[in-house]
Amino acid sequence: MFIPKSLSRRRAIKMTLASLVGMTTVTTKAAYQDKQIPLLFDSKRKFQVIGQASLKQRAAAKGIIYGAATGRDILVSDAEFADIFVKDCAMLVAENDLKWLALRPTPNTFDFSKGDWLAKFASKHRMLFRGTPLVWDRALPSWFKKTINSENAERLLVEHITRVTKHYAGKIYSWDVVNEAIDVKRSQRRDGLLLTPWLRFVGEDYIDLAFRTAAAADPQAILVYNDRWLDYDTPRDNAQRAAVLQLLERLKSQKTPVHALGIQAHLRAIDSQTRFHPSKLRNFLKDVASLGLKIFITELDVKDQGLPLDIAQRDRIVAAVYEDYLSTVLDEKAVIAVLTWGLSDRYTWLFQLNKRPLLYDSNFHRKSAWNAVARAFEQAPKR
Repeated sequence: MFIPKSLSRRRAIKMTLASLVGMTTVTTKAAYQDKQIPLLFDSKRKFQVIGQASLKQRAAAKGIIYGAATGRDILVSDAEFADIFVKDCAMLVAENDLKWLALRPTPNTFDFSKGDWLAKFASKHRMLFRGTPLVWDRALPSWFKKTINSENAERLLVEHITRVTKHYAGKIYSWDVVNEAIDVKRSQRRDGLLLTPWLRFVGEDYIDLAFRTAAAADPQAILVYNDRWLDYDTPRDNAQRAAVLQLLERLKSQKTPVHALGIQAHLRAIDSQTRFHPSKLRNFLKDVASLGLKIFITELDVKDQGLPLDIAQRDRIVAAVYEDYLSTVLDEKAVIAVLTWGLSDRYTWLFQLNKRPLLYDSNFHRKSAWNAVARAFEQAPKR
């Protein structure tokens, strides 16, 4: 599509959105298997760090928050993991314990036991506490699908957000209020909104309603819109960025109390070799920041399928992905938090697919990825 040079970058993004929605890249099955495949790899690249400072200390020196996601059961059962978590993390993200599935055993009851334990753990160790998500179309209890309809959906939405955010008011630093509302691959709409139960039964204003309800219940929390597929130079990611930016502009224009964008950043090492376009990502971050929004990197990890079988080489490639990505996004001063989706390979949602996606190995030894993240913090401009 021809775009006149006089158009702003943001308007150009809007013009291309419709043509990009639904386009996806094709990835072969072989690319997601552990095989010796050709990769761009600098065997001389070093990931040296100086000093003994923790990740949270290195991040805080630049005005950045570092944290990770975990759950109550892991922290209770594994004291060694809990120790490294406390040492490195300034923020605890509730990985699963504040999702609907954990909180709502029945339509009329709430179970805050695991979330309360995490809140106390975070407070005890002087960590910020973050909740995710208040509204999502997944991780829902079995009763949800059989119960929700056009007559009760809005009530369920408002009731859930109000009850949960009031319960943790004063204890939560930030909430993912709405998670993954956009999916340009699956959506049939020009705006990319996914046909979730909320969109079907409440309408497109469910996002605005969710943020206003959360703000009313907890005026102090930072309220985040969180989404994925925003990282690479592919048709899907380009369309996803355009749709997310369009949504954020709409929310800001109607004075919706959204404070930040959350970028999940579930990175893929094999794609980072050829499909990572730093300037495109920086431009997107600038556009988001121009709306007066902060930016969180919320679920960072690196999928290592397709990398060489040699562990040392595999780890160095994963480390390079971390450092290159964070060096790019941290150039934008609106990025105030970097949160990995886990801390050790022993506890990762990718355990069935990956081997070494996080900063510590399964025996809690620091990997090159830890050094890479530390280096990115040290090289970042101060906020």
